[in-house]
Amino acid sequence: MEKNNNVEKSILEVLESIRPFLNADGGDIEFVKYEDDYLYIKLLGACAGCSFIDYTIEDNIYESVKEVVPECKGVINLEI
Repeated sequence: MEKNNNVEKSILEVLESIRPFLNADGGDIEFVKYEDDYLYIKLLGACAGCSFIDYTIEDNIYESVKEVVPECKGVINLEI
């Protein structure tokens, strides 16, 4: 349980570092959960319908999280 709390804390720190870039484009990100080595998020605002959503998830969010949580297998966006 302690390890999972540390993983979630690390993920939240990464998401906080990404948030200003999303906010600048009218979007936001919400952490939902980290389960079975997958990060579940909700992209909000302008990000939810953006044509670059796949790029944002794969190349920005996933790559940033993977740097601090190497066992992360992917990021899943839960649509609103």
